[in-house]
Amino acid sequence: MQASLLFSLFFPLILAEPLCIKDNDIAKSQLISTIFFVSGLCTLLQTTLGTRLPILQGGTFSFITPTLAILALPKWQCPTHNASAIPSMVQNDTSPPLMENSDEVWMSRMREVQGAILVASLLQIVLGFSGLVGFVLKYIGPLAIAPTVSLIGLSLFVEAGKKSGGHWGIAALTVCLIFLFSQYLSKVDLPMIAYKDKKWKVFHYPLFKLFSALFGMCGGWVVCYSLTVFDILPSNSEEYGFSARTDIRVEAVTNSPWFHVPYPGQWGLPTVSVSSVLGMMAGVLASIMESIGDYYACARMSGAPPPPTHAINRGIAVEGIGCILAALWGTGNGTTSYSQNIAALGITKVGSRLVLQTTGVLMVFLGIFGKFGAIFITIPDPVIGGMFLVMFGMIAAVGISNLQHVDLNSSRNLLILGFSTFSGLVLPTWFHSNPGIIDTGIKELDQVIVVLFTTHMFIGGFFGFILDNTIPGTDTERGIKKWQDKEQEESNHTCEQSCYDIPFCNSVLTRFRCFQYLPFLPSFKTTQSEASK
Repeated sequence: MQASLLFSLFFPLILAEPLCIKDNDIAKSQLISTIFFVSGLCTLLQTTLGTRLPILQGGTFSFITPTLAILALPKWQCPTHNASAIPSMVQNDTSPPLMENSDEVWMSRMREVQGAILVASLLQIVLGFSGLVGFVLKYIGPLAIAPTVSLIGLSLFVEAGKKSGGHWGIAALTVCLIFLFSQYLSKVDLPMIAYKDKKWKVFHYPLFKLFSALFGMCGGWVVCYSLTVFDILPSNSEEYGFSARTDIRVEAVTNSPWFHVPYPGQWGLPTVSVSSVLGMMAGVLASIMESIGDYYACARMSGAPPPPTHAINRGIAVEGIGCILAALWGTGNGTTSYSQNIAALGITKVGSRLVLQTTGVLMVFLGIFGKFGAIFITIPDPVIGGMFLVMFGMIAAVGISNLQHVDLNSSRNLLILGFSTFSGLVLPTWFHSNPGIIDTGIKELDQVIVVLFTTHMFIGGFFGFILDNTIPGTDTERGIKKWQDKEQEESNHTCEQSCYDIPFCNSVLTRFRCFQYLPFLPSFKTTQSEASK
């Protein structure tokens, strides 16, 4: 749950400035609570009806880059004098028009993001329920995935710099603590006592390795609190280091309600535009590629057989449904599988579906508990910046790790990788530096071009995909052969796969022959096996 806690915190903080809620702590706390609530629902949905693997669902960085590109359009620029900077809950009754306008400033932007995610996620549902996921992935190799995922992390370096720049010393301390717990103390297991088989037993638990990011954040938080209490940090907002104080946003906790139930449409009816939807589809495709790898990894870590085709198709479709729920509730993001949760499964050896379902229920409750989200708003910006430095770097590294099967001695591969990655950095930067340069005479077409060409991951993935599939190269050179061999090895696994069956539906699915032709149902495997004989 550590991963869900931290990443759910990240997304509202990254989007705060583009959404024009940089100083609206009440709105940020509401977004955090909403993300927790929806993540809990999606985790229950995925573990019960999706792949049924013990895998946590939550926000995804794949949607951040296109969201930032959408909010960078001229019509979504924040007003010069932003009324939304004033938290609506601290305004008095004498200014209801100001309160309404301040909320409308950021809610209108949120509705645009909601509409883009809502429509773009239909692509994920179609690919999953139709079984086209496998067909699409045949043409997407490591040279397309690597720049796509890497640019998610690389494109967010500005956000990390802004947060860390509030106090580089605190940011560096947070980074050092994360490295200390995750690397230097990763082999240190703490003795703990548990009651099992009617007696007390001592066991060793990898506490530092499992909660390294959380401990690093809390360590930096405690240091900032101490420096604030002893008044070592400056109290003038114009002085360097002021943002490291922990008493800046205390009002967010006191003004937040104890309980608030998020509901669909709480920010208003989503709005849809072609440019936003097309830009968000790049995030959807990246999320699909990430999730499929997570399914195989989660199955290995939890001791389950490799997921069959129907389970993967259904899992992707359910993630699409989860993204639609996130859009309806208004989280400002979608949902995907958490790789960090999979690593925890391998360490703890606890691959129980019930544990993850319990976690989903707990996340729903935390989303209703309003002051829980508000507490995390008080984390100083430099602490968040230190975590950004580590997390965004890891995302970029994960993208690069997809090249392990590619022949990096090939000039062909180096050219594709270098050009696609570099273009993904250069083109969006140029478009941002030259606003209004695109003028076709059709406003909607201008917006489509600007959103697509300012989305780093779209540029990198597009060039990587086109070049990798058009420039001659062997499957071994491209890394495709090793991928296919790995999938073939996993598909030949003969373990029992009943764990992927949909509960309470087997009798109905086996009774009617028509269900054998639906690629997202367990009965689909019968057709496949008969065809192979």
